[in-house]
This record gives sequence, structure tokens and C-alpha cells, in this order.
Amino acid sequence: MLYAILIYDVESANPSSEPPPPEVAQGVMSEYNAYTASLRDSGAFQAGEALQPAPTATTIRQQDGRNVTTDGPFAETKEALGGFYIVEARDLDEALALAAQCPGLKYGSAIEVRPVVDYSAFAETPATAGATA
Repeated sequence: MLYAILIYDVESANPSSEPPPPEVAQGVMSEYNAYTASLRDSGAFQAGEALQPAPTATTIRQQDGRNVTTDGPFAETKEALGGFYIVEARDLDEALALAAQCPGLKYGSAIEVRPVVDYSAFAETPATAGATA
């Protein structure tokens, strides 16, 4: 089963105007690179990316039949989604064990683990692809 490991942190919601010292940034990146490598080596890694801070986001909604965009995320929060991993795990316990190894935990990030919906039962088959009602 696929699980999303969602990494929420204060820095993504409220980025500092000053970048961290290069040695700090390199140290954190080394930890995340090692974590990603361990997920790959175990066969659990499916995908993963870091996200730019929340103020760089644009949100789109539909109001009265037209699309409206706003700068930033939908809600003001103390933490924002900073990145994610998609992993393959036997069950929630294994997904939690993989998430517990995420370096963000020791830097104060909240790590959410959520099952990914399996839409394979709804996939088009060759017989139904392109069919119209």
C-alpha cells in the first residue's frame, strides 16, 4: 500500500529572510539525502520532493463559475507543508516506522502519515476506453 509522508514545518510557513549558514544547510541536506537513499535501498521509495515555502504558493478556486487565484496558501497556519515522500509499506505500522526516520522530526517538523487512495479499480480497460454514453 502507498503512504504519503507529509513534512510540516514552521520554516515553510514563515521563511526567514536570511538563509541558514551553508554548513547548516549542507548538514540538513546530507541527512535528507541519506534518508532518501535508505528509502530507495529498502524498496519503499516511490517519490518525494521538497516544496518552496508557503508564501510562494498560489491557490485557485472557482467562484460563481470563474477561476479566482490568490497568493499564498488557503489558511494562515504556524506550520506548512514543506515536502513529502510517497512510500510503499505493508501497513500503517511499517509506514510509521519509515516516517520516524525522517530527519525533519529532530528539527521540529510534524510528520503526517496518510494512506494514498488506490484508484486502480476505476482504471479504464481497453473495452471502456473512449466509450461514450
